[in-house]
Amino acid sequence: MSDSIGMPRVRVATTSLAGCFGCHMSFLDMDERLLELAKVVEFDRSPLTDIKHCGPCDIGLIEGGVCNAENVHVLREFRRNCKTLVAVGACAINGGLPAQRNHLDLGDCLQQVYVKRDGIEEGGVPDDPELPLLLDRVHPIHEVVRVDYFIPGCPPSGDAIWKFLTDLIGGRTPRLAHPLLRFD
Repeated sequence: MSDSIGMPRVRVATTSLAGCFGCHMSFLDMDERLLELAKVVEFDRSPLTDIKHCGPCDIGLIEGGVCNAENVHVLREFRRNCKTLVAVGACAINGGLPAQRNHLDLGDCLQQVYVKRDGIEEGGVPDDPELPLLLDRVHPIHEVVRVDYFIPGCPPSGDAIWKFLTDLIGGRTPRLAHPLLRFD
């Protein structure tokens, strides 16, 4: 697909792993700028499409840490399909809130949640084969695949994501000044 003057449009995809989806909400907080972005970008997998698997893309934005086997699969497929991979937010960069379980024994956590809770008489840890296998710890995505850029924040603002993307698409090295960095 091309823009109005015949230039090929940049293909952008996004996905979420273990996190709160706050970075995607910030992406959507670009509001009317999404329409400007759509003039030069073709969206693949994103909250704006119903595409389930990422095709070949120029830029991939990924939020969330890696906490289970499905996250590993999605992340590796995403990396294979994206020329440039961008880790968005604290969970993707350092594991974020999901990584708070890293200092605990996973077996003890599962017992506390599913077996030893008040009011649960016949509880048990779910073992359905459809559930993804949990990893012993939550990993930032750079521990599993190569990452080209990082957008820090929890979540980064829509302004920060806009600035980063427009710099990258415009062929400039993305740089976020201090006022665009936030950790709410």
